[in-house]
Amino acid sequence: MNDPIQNRVRTAVAAALDKKALDLQVLAVGNVTSIADYFILCSATSERQAQAIADSVVDTLRDEGVRPLLVEGATPGRWILVDYGDFIFHIFTEDCRRFYGLERLWGDAPNVTAELSEEAAPAHVRRKKTS
Repeated sequence: MNDPIQNRVRTAVAAALDKKALDLQVLAVGNVTSIADYFILCSATSERQAQAIADSVVDTLRDEGVRPLLVEGATPGRWILVDYGDFIFHIFTEDCRRFYGLERLWGDAPNVTAELSEEAAPAHVRRKKTS
């Protein structure tokens, strides 16, 4: 079964990985909150990279006819939140991510990174993992 929400999450994950997002995690938060079905979290080495990741996610999904409901934090870019309703993409600088600790806050949510990111990863990333 092709779940359209999971397909959009995979697309967003691939767009972030294409811009070298670090420590990407996908949490299935739908059973612990009504805010969204998934939280995607990743780190960037700088504010500039965080903005590049956010732009890549927004542009890639826009090409598929999907627009965010809200984008916050683009300036200064330490924590950028891109809300698609069904999922929320959080892009942090590394220090900001450690400070807020969303993985700890949403620790009851299953981590579904493996099932929603492996096939989403760009071909060059998948090759590196298997070699």
